[in-house]
Amino acid sequence: MRKFLKIAGALVLLGILTLLIMGWAANEALPEGNSGPEADKLAYKMLNALNVETYKNTRFLEWSYQGGKNQYVWDKHNGLVSVKWDDVAVDLNLNKTDESHVFKNRGPVSTDKKQKLIDKALKNFNNDSFWLVAPYKVFDQGTQRAIVELENGTDALLVTYKSGGTTPGDSYLWILNENGFPSAYKMWVSIIPIGGLEASWDEWIVTQSGAFLPKSHTLGPLTLSMGDVKGYR
Repeated sequence: MRKFLKIAGALVLLGILTLLIMGWAANEALPEGNSGPEADKLAYKMLNALNVETYKNTRFLEWSYQGGKNQYVWDKHNGLVSVKWDDVAVDLNLNKTDESHVFKNRGPVSTDKKQKLIDKALKNFNNDSFWLVAPYKVFDQGTQRAIVELENGTDALLVTYKSGGTTPGDSYLWILNENGFPSAYKMWVSIIPIGGLEASWDEWIVTQSGAFLPKSHTLGPLTLSMGDVKGYR
């Protein structure tokens, strides 16, 4: 088992190094776009292609991240999330985080470590849920939208998060098909020192509630699995 883990770790490291080398070679500056009604129109086209109403009416979302290390059950309507990793479980209250409950080895945590674990759960949720529902967040408070014309003459949607979340200032350029359905985005984010790194959004499933959600993403040689994705009412 140790030998297997070492090999797996080496393969992951090799993939990350390859991704970084490819990224540095293709490092791109953040493109300039035109904001205004036309950009909002393109954003609505994407949401309509995704049948956004089915997502709005989906109450529960389940998925995992980092090969199942982080596990989530999100009650969207009530702003509650069950977050689990290692031997920690957090019943996260997104509206009143101080009312969240923390358990370690199935026992309640009430020490000074409680707030640190709540903060970690919230940070993980903000990141990991974005990889699940990012297309539905283009009109979140603090967002700015712009149209960018690509080299092939098609329009892409640039969304910048001016505030909110864990890393305000991040930008994403959505690549859309002719119907407005997203197939990938390019990222300009603070945690990745490579501009324009592309991640696929092309392995979609239709959940029990009818909502479109991604099963996985591809970043160069790496595949980011979202686990057993579920959406239901």
